[in-house]
Amino acid sequence: MTDIAVVIGVGAINGLGAAIARRFARENYTVVVAGRTSAKLDLVTTDIRSVGGRCISKTTNASSKEEVSELFKLASREGRIKSTIFNVGNNQIIDFSDLTAETLEQFWRSNVLSGFLTAKAALPLLEQHAGSLLFTGASASMRGKPKFAHFGSAKAGLRNLAQSLAKEFGPRGVHVGHIIVDGVINGELAKTRFSDYLESLGESGSLEPDAIADSYWFLHSQPQNAWTFELDVRPYKEPW
Repeated sequence: MTDIAVVIGVGAINGLGAAIARRFARENYTVVVAGRTSAKLDLVTTDIRSVGGRCISKTTNASSKEEVSELFKLASREGRIKSTIFNVGNNQIIDFSDLTAETLEQFWRSNVLSGFLTAKAALPLLEQHAGSLLFTGASASMRGKPKFAHFGSAKAGLRNLAQSLAKEFGPRGVHVGHIIVDGVINGELAKTRFSDYLESLGESGSLEPDAIADSYWFLHSQPQNAWTFELDVRPYKEPW
């Protein structure tokens, strides 16, 4: 039976979600990629297939119970789900005086609620095959900063969710992990919104998506007698 990796939160072809999908496809996994934008998913799917990989895409709103359920039904039909990677998230700078309850809830839904719904759908399937459930975190998972109350509270909530699941489902054979991405990712988002800042970081001053993706494969492939719950990745220049 084919091994399946479900990657939720796939956007631009040069983003982290796409890099994770490529990494698992290199290991002969069939990758099911999910995100909000079908055109972006199509590019990722075509890219993986062009080098002989197996990839299926499904447009999915991760904060919708029904859409997440349909995603995992699709993935289950393709084979045994051995890994699920939750990479949903967005960020923006917002003064607290401008932060609304609606925006706070939006960030909570895209991080905590979406992570919860993903876990609810994935864990029963991962238990069957001793799989992994991996969450993408950020430096905000560990600390709050000015103008990031919305993002910090959401990412901290996601981290605590992941840790609770790791302690509950680890003894049941599922490796739950959390990856803290500390720094700017050299992808479409940063190139579009913070191009000058990205350039100012210089060589190796930002995180390369393909390099980060290696950490996800590392966690997934760890033996059961030496599991890591959490690791952090950052450029060597990044202060922390």
